[in-house]
Amino acid sequence: MNVSEAVASRRSVRGFLPTPVDGEVLRRVVEKAGRAPSGGNLQPWHIDVVGGAKLDELKAIMATRVMEAPRGEPTEYDIYPKELPSPYRDYRFQVGEDLYGALGIPREDKMARMMWFARNYQFFGAPVALFCTVARTMGPPQWSDLGMYLQTLMLLLREEGLDSCPQECWAIYPETIGKFLEVPEGRMLFCGMAIGFADEGDKANQFAARRAPLEAFVRFQGV
Repeated sequence: MNVSEAVASRRSVRGFLPTPVDGEVLRRVVEKAGRAPSGGNLQPWHIDVVGGAKLDELKAIMATRVMEAPRGEPTEYDIYPKELPSPYRDYRFQVGEDLYGALGIPREDKMARMMWFARNYQFFGAPVALFCTVARTMGPPQWSDLGMYLQTLMLLLREEGLDSCPQECWAIYPETIGKFLEVPEGRMLFCGMAIGFADEGDKANQFAARRAPLEAFVRFQGV
């Protein structure tokens, strides 16, 4: 698989098979992704990979936690700006409508949408979870470095025939995850990720998120 194929086939998978993932593959991919660029070579990412009985334990905790605190816990950062302008608001709205349309859940069925969203906290059935944390002393440039590591990781997973779903939704349960992972006090949770093999029969995997046309985000000057 070349890079273009990995980029084109990478998607946020929201339905996984229970098929186990080889631990050696995971170690290889996580290490290779460490070649991702970072300003000043700070390499600010800290990664926890969770599977097996440990992941079963976390899934059980979250099954209870989302019932106890459906709105989450006090967050340490805003996942989206409080006032999200167009076209970004439109992109977010459209992908939600396309997803729930594929699932056959109408917009007015708020309870069904909420219950389906709770599948995030079971990693959509994936056999492996990954969490990324970062030192609280780091700023926006280092947060962009986290994105470069995670994108590199997801492309390497595609090379291995694996799928993933990056999940910023975990940021609304920082206390629960921090305690579970025993994250040092000086670090904070950035996001989670589900890893495994896509269940192609799952309705959630039957749509592709739309992308803006080239002219919507690029200006060529002197080229």
